[in-house]
Amino acid sequence: MPDLFDEAAAEERTEQAPLADRVRPRVLEDFAGQEHILGEGKLLRRAIEADRVQSVLFYGPPGTGKTTLARLIARRTEAHFTTLNAVLAGKNDIREAIHQAQDRQKLHGQRTILFVDEVHRFNKAQQDALLPHVEDGTVTFIGATTENPYFEVIGALVSRSRVFELETLSEEDLRGVARRALSDNERGYGDRPVEITADALNHLISTANGDARSLLNALELAVETTPTGADGAVEIDLAVAEDSIQQRAVLYDRDGDAHFDTISAFIKSLRGSDPDAALYWLARMVYAGEDARFLLRRMCIFAAEDVGLADPRALQVAQSAADAFDRVGMPEGQFLLAECCLYLATAPKSNSTFAYFDALKHVENEQTTDMPDKLKDASRDKEGLGHGEGYKYPHAYREGYAQGEQYLPAEMQGLYFYAPSEGQGYEQEIAERLEKWRARDASEGVAKRAQRYAEKADERRTNDET
Repeated sequence: MPDLFDEAAAEERTEQAPLADRVRPRVLEDFAGQEHILGEGKLLRRAIEADRVQSVLFYGPPGTGKTTLARLIARRTEAHFTTLNAVLAGKNDIREAIHQAQDRQKLHGQRTILFVDEVHRFNKAQQDALLPHVEDGTVTFIGATTENPYFEVIGALVSRSRVFELETLSEEDLRGVARRALSDNERGYGDRPVEITADALNHLISTANGDARSLLNALELAVETTPTGADGAVEIDLAVAEDSIQQRAVLYDRDGDAHFDTISAFIKSLRGSDPDAALYWLARMVYAGEDARFLLRRMCIFAAEDVGLADPRALQVAQSAADAFDRVGMPEGQFLLAECCLYLATAPKSNSTFAYFDALKHVENEQTTDMPDKLKDASRDKEGLGHGEGYKYPHAYREGYAQGEQYLPAEMQGLYFYAPSEGQGYEQEIAERLEKWRARDASEGVAKRAQRYAEKADERRTNDET
């Protein structure tokens, strides 16, 4: 016998639910966006319509419809639909859901779809607890996550699921969402005289940043807090819309994909010498609350890795900006971030410091060779062992260069690590200086190194182009 108190409570919860929850699409035709996976004839759409959905992972930014898709599947399937939220559920909840699914299958022959929202919040042990029951078909697994499942979900679970990536909603998609909410008599504001100007609607759509939930929350706030006019209508103009969204919601999770993707876009813009793009991505990160010290650390690394000896001052600028920021702080520290960003973006570029990793690879993989005696410390063993004997002191020679002197072990003569970038700022001077020194040296070993130098430079240019 149904519990009348439970029914009344459920009805009250529905009426008091946020607009974004009330107006969730109930049929696929009302679903906004995602044509690449839900368009006519697409695999996911066919699976939902035929009630043949297999284990899937829905991955995408907030407000793109992951949970809504799960609910649409729940409405169309004849299977029992069970929901867990990974933020609240533990292993006991998983165990209970699996136990009920087993009973349902045994007693009634009914399959179970288990939807796990925010599945990336489950730790490895919790995800492992699901795996065998997904494998043996006890449950059909549907997971929703804002994080890249290939990093945040165990590989075994990903391999047994089809991953569908949902995209940020377009402005036209969001416009359709808003229109449905304003015209829906049952769940939206269709039964109320709400008038919204084009400028106000455009502002709400623009600041929602592709997030339908953000748009609907702002629209609800605007409608519910605006007094009715003399004609009984709720009038939402641009001023009301601006007040409903105080600050644009930039998609950015400092521990998630958006963090890594945005810093990647920033570094690639610096490397590509595009100051405008670099400033834009920097501004997005600062606006979203990224730690400025993290940004300054990355710019210090960039100065050595990507500018290098093409402009040695770049590292000084980055380090000075980092030091000064500790004194200045925010908001004025944004000037330091901007100056450092612009300097690095417009500086000549060289990645010749990667030569160190060539040397490191040689140390790791090659047999250890003996150090030439002339390079050893002469202050202790010169008399007895001849350490330092034969060493040519460079300052005793013209331009501080001892012609013919070799500093690598004999077995490594001809091996080359460092190739200055051609025509890149100060490193062009270095290249000319090295070329002159090597041209003076007639020894076979140095000639071989000079040849290897040219080969390595060509190899690095090819790699850079690739």
